[in-house]
Amino acid sequence: MKRILYILVTAVTIGSLLFSCEPVEDRESLPAVSLTSDAVKYSIVQSPTNEHEIVVTSNNPEAISYWSYFDSKGNALGHSNKSNDIIALPFAGTFTIHYTAYTRGGAVETTPVQVTISENDDNYFRDERWGRLTNGAEGKTWVLNMIQPLEFVDSKYENSTISAPGWWPLLTDIPWANLEDKNWGEVTFDLNGGYNVTVTQTNPTVGSAEQTTKTGTFNYTLTKEFKEDKIAFNGGVEMLHPNEASYFSSSFSFTNVRIVELTETTLSYIAIRADGGYLVYHLIAKQ
Repeated sequence: MKRILYILVTAVTIGSLLFSCEPVEDRESLPAVSLTSDAVKYSIVQSPTNEHEIVVTSNNPEAISYWSYFDSKGNALGHSNKSNDIIALPFAGTFTIHYTAYTRGGAVETTPVQVTISENDDNYFRDERWGRLTNGAEGKTWVLNMIQPLEFVDSKYENSTISAPGWWPLLTDIPWANLEDKNWGEVTFDLNGGYNVTVTQTNPTVGSAEQTTKTGTFNYTLTKEFKEDKIAFNGGVEMLHPNEASYFSSSFSFTNVRIVELTETTLSYIAIRADGGYLVYHLIAKQ
């Protein structure tokens, strides 16, 4: 036992000496920023043939380019790190484009450039689902369909067109769902200068009239044959829903939902319950 202990102590001592003998790395400090904002060579030009295309060009080979662009409300719409690129802005409105040149010494900011676009790009939003959901720049508001708000379906359910209907319970049949027949709020989508969304949500506690309103942006993913269409929400916004989150699977989020029906007057999406079952919420266009 003493021999083993002696070997361990010796090994630790030798290891410590080896590490202590390593030379300390000589680190050079970063060079000073030699490039000034006045010396940065770049251009941000609206295409003369398509006002929705913004041509950005950097002529600073020694720097890494970073472009970022925002809508009139300050919402970030996207970014690019290419030296030369074309930024597509399908919306009407005024937008701000920032260019930053990253050098070895640090970042060099430049004066932001604003561009104005007169109307939405109809070709970009040519799929009729955009119009059904948002009514374009004017916007469309949706509320819960209190006649048939919930539908219970199985995991094979895809959408209302190709899937068999599920169980439509009466409100009196589901007291555990906290689904009182009342105003549960509303969700409004529009394409006025961006992917805008506003949600007024009634507190899910039974009998409560408290409401909160949040605004943000959304991403609508359109897929072939409407099988995996999804809406994701940004900025702390969630899809309108009447139930408490504790009823749903921890892997489910109301910030990212799969759409199973979208017409001029109906909007439905799937939620995953805590027991693994599927629940479809049905909304209708507000009159």
